[in-house]
Amino acid sequence: MNSIKSDMKAIQGITFEAYKTSGALMALLDSRGADPDAVADALEKMSAQYENGVIALRDICEKHHPGVRKAGPKPALPHISLAGRAEVNEYGWLHIELNALLPNCRFQTPAYLSDTITRLLDEYEARGRLLPRFEEAILIIDEHCDIGSRMVYDQDNKGWKAVPNVLKNRVIKDDDQFSLSVALISTRSKNTACHIYVLPQGETGDFFCLRNDCCPAFI
Repeated sequence: MNSIKSDMKAIQGITFEAYKTSGALMALLDSRGADPDAVADALEKMSAQYENGVIALRDICEKHHPGVRKAGPKPALPHISLAGRAEVNEYGWLHIELNALLPNCRFQTPAYLSDTITRLLDEYEARGRLLPRFEEAILIIDEHCDIGSRMVYDQDNKGWKAVPNVLKNRVIKDDDQFSLSVALISTRSKNTACHIYVLPQGETGDFFCLRNDCCPAFI
């Protein structure tokens, strides 16, 4: 039990630092003429602290898992997926759906996004399924959002670069410009989500044809 107590003290330390950052942010907001850049920096700092805490807590859960449980009835409460899901669709394309939009990323790759996608792929393979492997692929990231739900409009300020880094040497051969093409698109929707597709470059036209409902023969 000493080990888990030590781990939980580390989690408490992370959350306490985030709490102090939130306090500093509230003080900043209470002051007159709060600098918008300072507010944004404080929000990003607090977000990074909480994200690191979530990743650390995930690792602790796995570290102290009691192992393979005996078969028995399903738990009273069903599993709720808060992060998203991964699948290979009928065309052999990898599809990852995240229940959130891409995070703002001005300075570094968001660790939470990388960790979430990695765990979704691990979960998919843990069910005895194989991930596809593409030599030359296109990565299509389609954010479903509207003006009210998306406050970061510039594509270069979004943390999409975390996605190919996770897929490299696992789903795609490489993420250089000849091995991987990238398309960042958006779909107007009141329901926010991020849909990530990986498919052969030669089937790019089929994807957009399906998206635009213009090729029923392919469907």
